[in-house]
Amino acid sequence: MGERIGFVSTRFAGLDGVSLESAKWAQVLWDHEHFSYWYAGRLDRASEISSCVPEAYFGHPEIQWINDRIWGHSQRDPLVSQRIRDLSAYLKESLYEFVRTFDISVLIVQNAVTIPMNLPLGVAITEFINETQIPTIAHHHDFYWERQRFMVNAVHDYLDLAFPPRHPALQHAVINLAAQEDLAWRRGISSVLIPNVLDFENPPPPPDQYSHDVRAEIGLAPDDVMILQPTRIVPRKGIEHAIKLVEMLGDPKYKLVISHEAGDEGYEYHNILTELAAAAGVDIRFIATRIGEVRQLDHEGKKIYTLWDLYPHANLVTYPSLYEGFGNAFLEAVYFRVPVLINRYAIFARDIEPKGFRMPVMDGFLTGTVVEEVRRILEDAAYREECLNHNYEMALRFYSYSVLRRKMRTLITNITGLQEM
Repeated sequence: MGERIGFVSTRFAGLDGVSLESAKWAQVLWDHEHFSYWYAGRLDRASEISSCVPEAYFGHPEIQWINDRIWGHSQRDPLVSQRIRDLSAYLKESLYEFVRTFDISVLIVQNAVTIPMNLPLGVAITEFINETQIPTIAHHHDFYWERQRFMVNAVHDYLDLAFPPRHPALQHAVINLAAQEDLAWRRGISSVLIPNVLDFENPPPPPDQYSHDVRAEIGLAPDDVMILQPTRIVPRKGIEHAIKLVEMLGDPKYKLVISHEAGDEGYEYHNILTELAAAAGVDIRFIATRIGEVRQLDHEGKKIYTLWDLYPHANLVTYPSLYEGFGNAFLEAVYFRVPVLINRYAIFARDIEPKGFRMPVMDGFLTGTVVEEVRRILEDAAYREECLNHNYEMALRFYSYSVLRRKMRTLITNITGLQEM
C-alpha cells in the first residue's frame, strides 16, 4: 500500500512552474501506487481530493494587506505582527484538518516555504511540521534571496524561521545547482537536486483535428516561418533579442509569435517591444487572447488553443531569457522537436549546457555567427533533424520521468524508511 501524500502550496492552478511540476510529481507517485491530495488557496484539482483554503492564496486580501506592510519596510507595526500570528494559527489548523480528512502520511510542500508570497502560510507549515513531525519534502523553486523585492523587509525573524525551515523530518529538493549551494551556505541545509522534467519516454502525439488550423487562425500564410516566443511578456525574458533575430534574418516570411500576455508587471515592456518591432520592420503577433490553459471557445466562438497546441506548428522557438530558475520552455521545445535559440542565462550555462545539447546559443547579445546558425538549422532539413534527434536523446537521459522517479525514490525512502517505491 502506497503513501497518502498531501501536496501543499499557495496555488495549484494554471500553467505556472510550481503547478506544472507538482502535477508531474503526482503522476510519478501515482505510477508507484501513492495517492495525492491537494491543499492550496487556489485549486483546479478535483474537489473530492483537495482542500481549498482561500487565505492560503498569495492574492487573498489579508495576505496583500500584510505584504504591503512588510516588503520594502524595515520596521513593522505590532498590528502586522498580530495579523501574521492570527492568520498563521488559522492556516495551521486548516492543515491539521487537511491531514485528518485525507489521512495524509507524507507532505510535499511546493515552494510555500521557499519564496514568501504568503508569509503566514510558510510559518503555519513550519509550526505544523514541528508539532507533528510528519515526514515532509520541501520542493524549492525560487528562494526569497533570489528576488530583489524581498531584500528590504520587516520580517527577518520569520524568514529565518520558515523560509526554509530546518527539521529532521524535512527533506529538501532544489531545481538547480546554484540553489543547492546557496541553501547549504545560507542555511546549512543539504538538499537533493531534482531538475524539471518532461515525459520524454512518451513523445507527444501529432497535431489533432482541433489544432491542425493553428497557423491559419493566427493569420500565418502557408509559407510563413513561425518563430515562437512561448513566454509571458516580462523584461527578464529578453524578447527584444527575438525581435533583433527576425530583423537580422531579413526575410518577411519570418513572423514572430508571442504566446502569452504581459501579466502582472504592466504593459510598458509590451509597448516598447511593439515600437521596436515597428522600427525594425518585424511582423510581430501577440496571440495571448487565443491561448488558454484548456481548449475551449471564446465569446465569439473562436477556438482557444493551449501552448502545447502551438509547439508542433513552430519552426523555431526563441528563449533569450536573462534569468530563469530552470527553463521549462527549453525542455518543451526539445520535447516537441522544435529548434531553439537560447541565451546563455546562468542556470542554463551551469546546469544544462554541459549536458551536450546542440542548438544556437547567444551570450547576452546576437552575433552574425549565431544568426547564421539559426538560418542553417531552419533551412537545412538534414542538419536540423540531426540536432533535434540528438537533443531529444540528451533530454531523455537527463530530464525524463525516469530521472524524477529515481530522485523521488531516494526522498521517500529517506523520510519514511520504506523502499517500496
